[in-house]
Amino acid sequence: MTWRWEYEPDREAVADGAPAGFLAGVEKMAGELVRAAEALHLHGPSYQGADEGAKHAFVAGGFFVYMITPRSELLTIWQVTPDPLS
Repeated sequence: MTWRWEYEPDREAVADGAPAGFLAGVEKMAGELVRAAEALHLHGPSYQGADEGAKHAFVAGGFFVYMITPRSELLTIWQVTPDPLS
């Protein structure tokens, strides 16, 4: 397996209508979080602990909600929330 990130259930459902610049920041941060998770969970598929649950990450223009699943070597983005004042 290889660590990766994806929108759950898909980009259209999660990010439709969000500004392109904001989404670029979300996707860049998702890549950074994947690299960090890969370094933390060197043997992801054999991970025996509980998943950490949902977390928030703030980027320029808003935030997003994500979850890391080590056994699947996967970061899923569940919600993106652009700042309405941006």
